Amino acid sequence: MNLPATSYKRHRFPPQIIAHAVWLYFRFPLSLRLVEEMLLKRGIVVSYETVRRWAMKFGPSHARRLRRKTPSPRDIWHLDEVVISIAGQQHWLWRAVDQDGYVLDEIVQTRRDTKAAKRLLKRLLKRQGCPPRRMITDKLGSYAAARRQIMPRIEHRSHKGLNNRAENSHLPLGKRERMMQGFRSVGGLQRFTSVFSAVRNLFVLPHSSQSALATHLHRLQAMAAWKAAAGVIA
Repeated sequence: MNLPATSYKRHRFPPQIIAHAVWLYFRFPLSLRLVEEMLLKRGIVVSYETVRRWAMKFGPSHARRLRRKTPSPRDIWHLDEVVISIAGQQHWLWRAVDQDGYVLDEIVQTRRDTKAAKRLLKRLLKRQGCPPRRMITDKLGSYAAARRQIMPRIEHRSHKGLNNRAENSHLPLGKRERMMQGFRSVGGLQRFTSVFSAVRNLFVLPHSSQSALATHLHRLQAMAAWKAAAGVIA
């Protein structure tokens, strides 16, 4: 599906500056005020509130344009959930990553039960278009119950020691949560994670990138893909 080009009409700053500010905010563990300060260092006077509005307006549309990894029936899904406090109430961020650490999907829910696990699996199947070769989770029984109803033929391994890949995928968001001093709403968390993970996926190094040159080339390609998604390529 071809998405319409990003429009920067009625914005005082050039598209390159707006796209760069949005990239800084979602790519690195920076607060809005730190992004404001980094732009000021380059002679760009813009308030942190303006950066916030740019991130909210352009972040989701840029994320939708970023290239996605092609799903494969040979993929292994690692599923895990992490608790996040929003306005004093506990919520659960359910996340699925593949064998390379690529975030496949994530959803914020108030439950940590079979119903919530089923919702995640249904979203994954719809988004990926095919089931995985194997599903790996921790010992939470809700995963096994949901798998029996949604994907009964898929192999399921339930062992905490095997699920480090999914558990480690929570760490980058945890750093951002501390920097942002928490999230204020469920919708805000869901919107942020969808963009944050899309940008992170773009810059995650593949296992084949062993040399400094391969790493450098991958980052150049990732930056080119981001600029294309943001519509700022000359």
